[in-house]
Amino acid sequence: MQLIGMLDSPYVRRVAISLHLLGIEYQHLSLSVFRNMPEFRQINPVIKVPTLVCDDGEVLMDSSLILDYLERLVPAERRLLPEALPARQHALRGVGLALAAMEKAVQAFYECQLRPAEARHAPWLARVEEQLNAACGQMEDYLQRHAPQPAALDQASLSMAVAWRFIAERVPEPVPDGAYPLLRAWSRQAETHPAFLACPFE
Repeated sequence: MQLIGMLDSPYVRRVAISLHLLGIEYQHLSLSVFRNMPEFRQINPVIKVPTLVCDDGEVLMDSSLILDYLERLVPAERRLLPEALPARQHALRGVGLALAAMEKAVQAFYECQLRPAEARHAPWLARVEEQLNAACGQMEDYLQRHAPQPAALDQASLSMAVAWRFIAERVPEPVPDGAYPLLRAWSRQAETHPAFLACPFE
């Protein structure tokens, strides 16, 4: 099994950390969708991260779909999403918020880093930044209601930590100083976990 993509992508990193927590052996090939396009295209013509090459050679993409597959490879007690309701509903809420934050943070990063300043669309960027802060605010509320357990990480709490690390490293400007203290504290704590240390932000 091979995971393709760089760990500065929050989507790649959430899969990599999950693989460690699930105890699934894999190889990591750190390819950029920009700098390594020809090589990436040979593995996955869509050139999308994360890409997972399964043991039989079939290629999967999209972090949530990859994680759905990976969870079926381990016993229920080792999975990162609870099976029973309402716990699964709550976890899916948290995962959805983290994915929304990742999406908006990546959009803001690309808009500011890849598009020339004269070509940026200020109203669209303002909307993306508003959505990003809304997702962060909702994650803050979620963490207040569902305190994460560092000794028993689940998909919601680990995805939130990954999302915040990407925001802090790549697009800190839209976030007000001192906002979201629970999210900040949780991300710092999660980054000391062995699974996070094994998959450092690049």
